[in-house]
Amino acid sequence: MSVTAPSRGTVRPSGKSPAYRPDRKTRSRHVHNLVGVVAFVVMAFPVYWLVISALRPNNEIRSYDQTLWPSSFTLDNFQRAVDMPNFGSAIQSSLIICGTSVLGGMLLSTIAAFAIARFQFIGRKAFMMILLAVQLLPPTAMLIPIYIQLNELGGLNQYWGVIVLYLVSSLPFATWMIRGFVVNIPKELEESAMVDGCSRMGAFWRVILPLLAPGLAAASIFSLINAWNEYLLAYIVLQDNDKYTLNVWLMNFTTSRGTDYGALMAASTLIAIPVVVFFMFVQKNMASGLTSGAVKG
Repeated sequence: MSVTAPSRGTVRPSGKSPAYRPDRKTRSRHVHNLVGVVAFVVMAFPVYWLVISALRPNNEIRSYDQTLWPSSFTLDNFQRAVDMPNFGSAIQSSLIICGTSVLGGMLLSTIAAFAIARFQFIGRKAFMMILLAVQLLPPTAMLIPIYIQLNELGGLNQYWGVIVLYLVSSLPFATWMIRGFVVNIPKELEESAMVDGCSRMGAFWRVILPLLAPGLAAASIFSLINAWNEYLLAYIVLQDNDKYTLNVWLMNFTTSRGTDYGALMAASTLIAIPVVVFFMFVQKNMASGLTSGAVKG
């Protein structure tokens, strides 16, 4: 009588078979997808309601019976928003203030981030901690001393006064963000450029700066959103109607006779468009790899 030995590859089942076990990864993925969809709906609904309200007739906006989809659409709200006084000057003020503050902030924060990441100097760690501490202070807590200083310097009701405030408020966070990108760039790239004849500044402009495109895109979006959506500082510093930014200009839709909600929603929709367009231009740099393919073994 011959006894057949079990093959070496045979695995005896012990306990429950894997075929009967629930697929935990699949269930976890479905749960995460559901949470993501719910979070998207919660964040997107105010934007949807803003745009839909801008397209609703005024009688539907003031009605107690609100629906998710309007019975009719109209562009009269946008026409009244554009016809509001000082609309053109508000666009000009916002573009000048936000554009200058973002460009100046990116220039200064890039230089500061490069110096912090590449050079060792006395007080380097203390300087980095001060940047974080300054970022923790809300601008409204320093509103009175800021107003007094700008009044002494002649910066009230001047564009450069608001530009300096926006630049300084976004500079600490932008410096920290860009520093993280600079640290991840290999020093060998910069040293190779200097060996080939570039100066340190030339290596920075030709090698380091192109690789900083994702960091600059992320920091510029952060700075632009903060400057474009800011209201209180611009309202305190600027005093003439023809110098108001777009957010301050929105006060014109609320008068003693009431609030024109349709025109207000339409104006808010128009104000949000430049930030969306700017993000569409720079988002490809944010998604691109930082140093992919820069170093070849």
